[in-house]
Formats: sequence, structure tokens, C-alpha cells
Amino acid sequence: MMRFDMHCHTKYGSIDAKPPIRDYVKLLKEKGYHGMLVTDHDSYRGYFRWREKHPEDDPDFTVLCGIEYDTRDAGHFLVILPDGIYLEALTMRGMDVMTLLMLVHEYGGIIGPAHPFGVRSSSAMFFNKLREKPELLRRFDFVESFNACESHESNRLATLLAEDYNKPSFGGSDSHDHKYIGMAYTDFYQPIRCNNDVIRAVKERSNIEAGGKERGVTFKSKHKEAFYSIYGFMAFNQSLGAIFYPFRKMRIKQALKNKPDYTSFRPENTDSTVR
Repeated sequence: MMRFDMHCHTKYGSIDAKPPIRDYVKLLKEKGYHGMLVTDHDSYRGYFRWREKHPEDDPDFTVLCGIEYDTRDAGHFLVILPDGIYLEALTMRGMDVMTLLMLVHEYGGIIGPAHPFGVRSSSAMFFNKLREKPELLRRFDFVESFNACESHESNRLATLLAEDYNKPSFGGSDSHDHKYIGMAYTDFYQPIRCNNDVIRAVKERSNIEAGGKERGVTFKSKHKEAFYSIYGFMAFNQSLGAIFYPFRKMRIKQALKNKPDYTSFRPENTDSTVR
């Protein structure tokens, strides 16, 4: 069994996060974890910074690269692409969920809703898109069924969602602060040493378990559920998405034009490319 924290924000990639990756590695190792997934908001900066300082893999701990993407119509989604593929379109928030699904799957990646019943401004099941088209849920590859920053009820509903649609469950701390690192876990019952291993485990429906301990209510979490926070963030997200629209459209077009032909998910079959 290999234990991972599959939802981690870093100070270099998420403006509201404090820990650098080196602190995650230290603290998670102390807790018996074997790896982590970097999921900065619409950014690879934290992961790239880590790789600049640590180009060689740690035999005892694996740092995976992901993104938590902010859609304009369905909240936040965790995205994992094959090793060495970094899509610039994913660094520009505001893509609609249908386009995001298509793009991720065209590149052989996997995608799932983050905290689907969490804070209303960014959780998939509180958006009209998913309520009106529940069949979209069948197209996702996994569900984040345990998020340490959400309530017990939120995680219970997310677990039921994963069970109802027969999707693998991920668990992540969603930590933006040192004290919450490692409060959630995802256990893989096969070796995980790279993104491709995670993709393979999900696609092959290998045994994956998720769980942890909820953080509980904080001053910050109370404000996130306030009317002004919910609609303020949604307006902010829509505005930035509109600004990025022409640039994002161009990057999506380029990414689809230059898409490689994936016949397997082995690391040697991918190249380190920002597309």
C-alpha cells in the first residue's frame, strides 16, 4: 500500500497557500506518506519550482503534478495529465467543463470534481450545469470523496456520489496551511511513482481507498460560505475567465492540433512539453 495526499496547494502556485513543497515532503514523510499531488489553482508554478531544485526523483517519496482547475460553469476539478505534459490552457481559468473534459481526455489524462458538495462558489454539484446534465458525471474518471477542509456531510455526499457512479475515490487535505497537511489520504494498492501510474490505476479500476479527518469549522471557512464570498468569488472567476478567453481559445486550439498519439502511459512515451 502507498499513501498519498492528493490535494496540496503550495506558496508558489496558489496565492492563498503558505507551505512550499519541501515542507509537505518533510511533514508527510513523518506521517508515513509515500507521496503527494500538487494541485495549485490553474498553475504549474509550485511543481516547476520544486523540479528546478530537485530534478532527481526521491526513492522514498513521489511528488506528482496536477492542477485544480477553475471552470466558469461547474466549479473546481482536479486534473492529472500524463508525465511531461503541461497544458498552458490549464493555466487560464474560465474554460467550460465540457471543453475541459474533452481536452483532458484527448491528452490521455484523468479528471474528477474536487469537493463536489463543498463550498458553493466552487463545487460541482451546486452548479446548474451538473444539475441539468447529471449524465456528465459518468464522464469523470474519479471523485474527490474526502476533503479535509469540508464538512462531514459534504464528504458523505461525495462518497455516495462516487459509489452511485462507480468511480474511484480520492482523498486530499486541500491544505493551504502547514497544520492541515496530511489530514486526508488516498491509498493505492500498487506502486505509484509517476503520474502515469496514477492514470493507469484509475483507468484499470485498481483498489483505491480514501479517508482522513475533517478540519472542522474555522473563521475562514465561515466567511467562504457567506453570501458576499460566494457571489464575489463567482464574479471574480467569471471576470478573469472572460479576460483570458481569447488567449485560452488559442492555446486550446494549439494543444489539440499538436496532440500526441498516446498508445500507452509509460513515462518514456511522453515528452516534457508545455503546449
